[in-house]
Amino acid sequence: MRMARLGLFRTLLGLATACFLTFNAQAGLLEDDEARRAILDLRQKVDASQQRLTDELQKSSDENAQLRRSILDLSNQIEVLRGDLAKLRGQDEQLARDVAEVQRRQKDLTQGMDDRLKKFEPAKISADGREFVASPQEVRDFESALAVLRKGEFAAAQGAFVDFIKRNPDSGYRPSALFWLGNAQYALRSYKEAIVNFKALLSLASDHLRAPEAALSIANCQLELKEVKAARKTLEDLIKVYPKSEAASVAKDRLIKLK
Repeated sequence: MRMARLGLFRTLLGLATACFLTFNAQAGLLEDDEARRAILDLRQKVDASQQRLTDELQKSSDENAQLRRSILDLSNQIEVLRGDLAKLRGQDEQLARDVAEVQRRQKDLTQGMDDRLKKFEPAKISADGREFVASPQEVRDFESALAVLRKGEFAAAQGAFVDFIKRNPDSGYRPSALFWLGNAQYALRSYKEAIVNFKALLSLASDHLRAPEAALSIANCQLELKEVKAARKTLEDLIKVYPKSEAASVAKDRLIKLK
């Protein structure tokens, strides 16, 4: 009986041990599944995080690439603008040079026109102590006639001065022209014509620089014409009217010789 009870106890103890081991084995299996699930969840989370990080990195890389392209495009645009600006500056400089050249040409043209106009415009001149306005043509004609006289071409000089006086009756040169015309006629022995022109000078401008010489020339013409009495009167008037002139000194000597 005792042996039967001991066997039963051992059997129950064996069953209990087996149940315990089975329970422990099942508990271990349960714990392994949960761990695997936790690991899988964690791995999924890590994979998801890695994917998000990869996506973010890719997005950032794309944005950086886009930014670099934008910067490159902007740099190219800046270079194009610099080129355009350089061209504009060059065009401005060329335009400035063109404007300066046009201004220079305009100045030269204006100056040339002024110079040409001056050839025709009257100007103030001085002749035989008198100032007056004369045209360039008057000056040329008078000086030309005077040059002919100085060459000793008295007939040609007479014609030149007669022509000058006819064409310029109101010229400031008229008194001087009358004086030199009288001298040309005196040289040609045209004494009466010379006297007429010398007297015309005295009547027109008694204060002229050549007036005393004209009066003395009248006396000389009268002496050539044997008009001694008239010559003496002319010389006496010359001394009275122009007492300080060189012609008056000559007139005094002439009067002494005529006595």
